Amino acid sequence: MSLAHLRGFVFDLDGCVWNGSVLEPGAREALQALHASGRALGFLSNNSRTTGEDLRRRLHGHGIDVAEHVVTPLDIIGAFIAERFGPAQVLVMGSAELAAAVQRGGHALVDFDDAPRATVVVVGNDFDVTYARLAAAARAAAAGAPLVTPNMDPRLPVEGGDFLPGCGAFVEAVAVAAGVRPLVVGKPDPPLFHVTMEQMGVSPDLAAMVGDTPAADMRGGRASGMRTVLYAPKGPSDIREADAVVRSFDELLCLAGVAPAGVL
Repeated sequence: MSLAHLRGFVFDLDGCVWNGSVLEPGAREALQALHASGRALGFLSNNSRTTGEDLRRRLHGHGIDVAEHVVTPLDIIGAFIAERFGPAQVLVMGSAELAAAVQRGGHALVDFDDAPRATVVVVGNDFDVTYARLAAAARAAAAGAPLVTPNMDPRLPVEGGDFLPGCGAFVEAVAVAAGVRPLVVGKPDPPLFHVTMEQMGVSPDLAAMVGDTPAADMRGGRASGMRTVLYAPKGPSDIREADAVVRSFDELLCLAGVAPAGVL
C-alpha cells in the first residue's frame, strides 16, 4: 500500500512517538523527513492532564521542532460542554489542569461537598482518587448530570513497557455505579481528529492517522475519514481497523514515498 499521495500525517503520542520520557526509535528523524517532504504534521494525545501547548513544548525539547499542531482533550473540552449544555456547573474529578480547562470554557466549578448542584460531571485521570470522590461523581451523574470524559483509555503507557491506570479506569467506575454512559471528547470520537485536521489545513481523504492503539487511533481515524496506520514494533495483535501496519518509522517513510534518514 502506498501513502505517497497523502498530504498530512497525524500521530498519536503515548505509545507511538514516545513511551513516557523516551522517544520511539527513529521517531525524530522520520518526523523531520516527512516535514521536509512538504507533509503537514499533527499530533494527538488523549492525555487528560495536559494541553497541546504543553506537549508541543515537550516535543520541541526532544528536538522535534517541526511540531506545530498538537491537540489534547483539554484544548476543546470547555467548548465541547458549552456547545452541548451551555454554561454549566461542573463537578471535575481529575487533575487541576482538567479543572482549569473546564473553567476556560466559561463554566463554574462545583466542590465535591456540593456535588448535587452539578449540571455536568467531568471525570479524568485522578491521581488523588478517593471513595468519597467516586461516590460524589457517581451520584451526581445518576441524578441526571451528563457524564463527560477526555477519553476511555484503560492504560497510560510509560517507559520500560509498563503502564499506569488510564482515564478509562476511573470513568468506568463512575459510569457503572451511576448507570450511565459517558460522552467522550478525545479519541476515538471525532472532535479531536476534526480539530487537528482543520488546524493542519488537510482534508481527511488526504490524511493518515498513525498510532499504536486499534480501539482509539485506528477506529477513530477511520471514522473520521482518514487512512489508518498501526505502529506495532512487536507485531500487530489486531489489524481490523488498520489500512497498513508498520514495525518502524522507516517502514512508514517508505509507505509515504520518503527516503529513510541517512538514505540518499
